[in-house]
Amino acid sequence: MNLTANFSLAEMIKSETALRHDMDNTPGETEIANLKALAENVLQPIRDHFGKGVKVNSGFRHPEVNAKVGGSKTSDHCQGQAADIEIPGVANADLAQWIVDNLDFRQVILEFYTPGIPDSGWVHVSYVEGDNKKQVLTAAKQNGKTVYLPGLVA
Repeated sequence: MNLTANFSLAEMIKSETALRHDMDNTPGETEIANLKALAENVLQPIRDHFGKGVKVNSGFRHPEVNAKVGGSKTSDHCQGQAADIEIPGVANADLAQWIVDNLDFRQVILEFYTPGIPDSGWVHVSYVEGDNKKQVLTAAKQNGKTVYLPGLVA
């Protein structure tokens, strides 16, 4: 099933963790509708702008899969409203900045990016119709713990 011209449902629900642990990662109708909205309003515009494939590292996560990867219990991934993405050849900091400057979103997090290493980390982006507060954060490790800093710190 295609969600948009360049994004399929299969790639949005693929989970190495689910496969490795023989876990079901099948979304319901509501989650599929949310994934379609995310693809239409965020992922496809990114693909169209950069003209390159967008690698979805993680899209929908069934709550049990989310728990297995150590995700937040309130993660937008569990509702099909978030994706962790990268574009080969585009610095993740540049990708995050373009999203912030050009798209409607609930949250953008530049996760574990190392300045000077363009392909380090990834970009978490979420889209929730009616609740796109445009929160911008950077996730980093400090003293062995993940901290969330305001804005894009690159």
